[in-house]
Amino acid sequence: MTTSHTTQTTHARKQQWAGGLMLFGAVMLMVAGVIDIFRGIMGIAKDDVFVAANGYVFRFDLTGWGWVTLVLGAVAVVVSMGLFQGAMWARISGIVIAGLIIIANFLSLPYAPLWSTLMMAFSGVVIWALCVAQPRESTAPTPPRTPTGV
Repeated sequence: MTTSHTTQTTHARKQQWAGGLMLFGAVMLMVAGVIDIFRGIMGIAKDDVFVAANGYVFRFDLTGWGWVTLVLGAVAVVVSMGLFQGAMWARISGIVIAGLIIIANFLSLPYAPLWSTLMMAFSGVVIWALCVAQPRESTAPTPPRTPTGV
């Protein structure tokens, strides 16, 4: 009887932990997406908001880069809404979008080095949270074991 209760309690704690990580990942992706939307609008509206470093291997038109950032941010917000509902497509898409945000921020390092580094770390935490959480585990309690030989 005690083993069954302990197993159920442990399983319930794992479910709470997984649900918390999914919520954490959804909120972090939503915040990253909203920030990218604003950053994209800044790049589109006014190119001289960002100061480009000379001699960087990757050079982009900042208006075009603003559109890329805006679209990534909008997709991240939509995916985070799916994560709030616990959709599996949103988990997979969230990992992919967070990875693309990391790549985009790596490429924008010369324009905003501190901010890009922060966003890469932010997105890395989102990937971790979405990979670790397993909310779709069975919620049925495991039957108690009977001692052998009885």
